[in-house]
Amino acid sequence: MRRLMNTVLQSGFDRPQEIIHLFIGGSELHGAKVGTTDDLDIYGVFVCQPEEALGLVTRKHFVWSTATDDRRNGPEDIDLTLYSLHRWAQLAAKGNPTALHFLFADATSESTELWQLIQSNKNFFLSKQSAEQCLGFAGNQRRRITGEQGRGAKGTRPEYEGIYGYDTKAAMHCLRLYLECIELMRAGSITLPRPEREYLIEVRSGKWTLEKFLEEANKLENEAKAAAQESLLQDTADIAAISRLIAKVHLIAWKQL
Repeated sequence: MRRLMNTVLQSGFDRPQEIIHLFIGGSELHGAKVGTTDDLDIYGVFVCQPEEALGLVTRKHFVWSTATDDRRNGPEDIDLTLYSLHRWAQLAAKGNPTALHFLFADATSESTELWQLIQSNKNFFLSKQSAEQCLGFAGNQRRRITGEQGRGAKGTRPEYEGIYGYDTKAAMHCLRLYLECIELMRAGSITLPRPEREYLIEVRSGKWTLEKFLEEANKLENEAKAAAQESLLQDTADIAAISRLIAKVHLIAWKQL
């Protein structure tokens, strides 16, 4: 895990030996990176110490960035987000699309055998409930693009809106979320990088009008809803099985202390 671990060490995370999974996320993971316009997003999972997992003071996550809170990230910036195994499992069980990416990010990941144990049981986490999450995130992106909703914590992307008239990067992510939802509901998996890479880059590069994007988003939203209704996935994640799995991983990790 040395390549990505160098960034962890730079961040000051105090127990890098507890990390069981690291991967590059964002546009690079999705296959929609364009040149050198994007920052580097790194995500990971760590196993808490016994006193943190069982005691009164828990450790949910660690977040670090080279950017400040008052500006949007540039191409030279790095964002690092590490979740405790327990916190990540909570998010994944709810169907959070970003958390589910952890299970399918083989192309950009560096992991230990403990994470491979989690990954080999990924079906515990997959459910129809994730469609609601994906549709919600995609809908938020659409409403921000059209101005029906706030523009996010760090404002708009003038580098896209000033050229194309709307936030084409947000549009790309909106369509990606619908496509991931459709695949997950039908096949029980999320392909990363996305097989629609050229399609997504075309949208991001401003080759679509706002009207064409909105028409496509509406079509994919309806397709995703239909896929969720017809899906053979379990209605909700198997909480009992997930609980046993993460307990097992913690116990194995603690025996190695």
